Amino acid sequence: MSKFSLDNKKSRVVVIGAGIGGLTAGALLAHRGYSVLILDQALVPGGCASTFKRKGFTFDVGATQVAGLEPGGIHHRIFSELEIDIPEATPCDPACAVYLPGELTPINVWRDPEKWQQERQRQFPGSEPFWQLMATLFQASWEFQGRDPVLPPRNLWDLWQLTQAVRPSTLITVPFTLFTVGDALRLYGLENDRRLWTFLDLQLKLYSQVNAEKTALLYAATALSVSQLPQGLFHLQGSMQVLSDRLVQSLKRDGGQLLMRHTVEKINIENGQATSVVIRNQQTDEVWTEAADHVVANVTVQNLVQLLGEQAPSGYKKRVEKLPPASGAFVVYLGVDASAIPPGCPPHLQFMYDANGPIGENNSLFVSVSHSGDGRAPTGKATIIASSFVDPVRWWRTQNYEELKHQYTEQAITRLSQFFYLKPETILHQEAATPRTFGHYTARELGIVGGIGQRIPTFGPFGFANRTPINHLWLVGDSTHPGEGTAGVSYSALTVVRQIAALNK
Repeated sequence: MSKFSLDNKKSRVVVIGAGIGGLTAGALLAHRGYSVLILDQALVPGGCASTFKRKGFTFDVGATQVAGLEPGGIHHRIFSELEIDIPEATPCDPACAVYLPGELTPINVWRDPEKWQQERQRQFPGSEPFWQLMATLFQASWEFQGRDPVLPPRNLWDLWQLTQAVRPSTLITVPFTLFTVGDALRLYGLENDRRLWTFLDLQLKLYSQVNAEKTALLYAATALSVSQLPQGLFHLQGSMQVLSDRLVQSLKRDGGQLLMRHTVEKINIENGQATSVVIRNQQTDEVWTEAADHVVANVTVQNLVQLLGEQAPSGYKKRVEKLPPASGAFVVYLGVDASAIPPGCPPHLQFMYDANGPIGENNSLFVSVSHSGDGRAPTGKATIIASSFVDPVRWWRTQNYEELKHQYTEQAITRLSQFFYLKPETILHQEAATPRTFGHYTARELGIVGGIGQRIPTFGPFGFANRTPINHLWLVGDSTHPGEGTAGVSYSALTVVRQIAALNK
């Protein structure tokens, strides 16, 4: 029975998870007149795009850059519908400075398309036909995505939305639907260009969770092109928390409710339809059942199966169990004196250390650096956040957790010291997060990050749908199209809002 006074004229929606996807879905639904309750087990909203404070420093937990703030971009569209201000932000230019093993000069991913073209022609001679293919596929895919297709479709309404988004220009992508980036490199005779492969492996691991050999070409075309004008990546003023703060304000303004430190333990199903959730108040240990006309799960697909328990459809459960292992992250958070930062340091850098080693397992670092006046550090100080991909299972099974954490921290700081001036007198605060940390604060199974990997069998038309096999149960977040990042999960939220609205017409 509900603990809240409800307007019986409104459809009741319970949202599990206050990450950006859940907050976006909840805010949009509340703005459209639905009765919305969002629940999250964490202390603060935002999920993997939240923040924490230490000694005057503000650290972004996971996500550190944002796409979709430009006019027509997904965040711009959603904030405009909600009638709230677009957050202040500065463009990332370069979007990333990539240092390959043993090299002292970076590959700069410039925001200006012509400047980026000149850079890649200089860095990767003979590769321009490959990049032109990527640009062509991106243009067609971006225009297609801008018409709000539903992928993958699961009923006639979804299929109609997909059909409406198709134009003759879209058809150029069809022959490449089953291509990986590796296939495209071989198509243009670039299979032996190891520098290009390494660069693409590094960048794609960030955006697709897998390397160039495995990443779906159509997904990569967008991931590798979205950092250039007229799109772009942005560094938010203040912190990543500004996104969730504004969505929460919109939610509450429109009558929605948000309860933090409340865990959803189970989704109840009756006659093939989601009807309620079982909630536990972490502070009082009180348990109750909350009825719902719709349940929106802003969780990983692995967590969704856990919430369903024995009620999970067998085929759906088996598909989830067969997914390749997902990535975890080891992250070092440093509060430093500004003297530790080299002059002209870009906001985002990527380093790879062993040319013969894998991208994961601590062989690379993605680094985000605050800049003066961006709200993340006191005057004369700065933050450095460095993350590497790791096998999450190892961190849960180890018998020497603190020793392993210390080892990884020291190794990361040693490597960062090759670029930054890191000494005891310049490091003012340091701490680290492991998959266990992410598991504790986000409740994501094993503390995994970044979704399920954009391989051919799991991207776009072949991925997990927002519309689950259970009626009125919806999946939002980085397990669904179009993937990870605040822009990706916001698009999945908008899709679910449109699907729910269509049922109520």
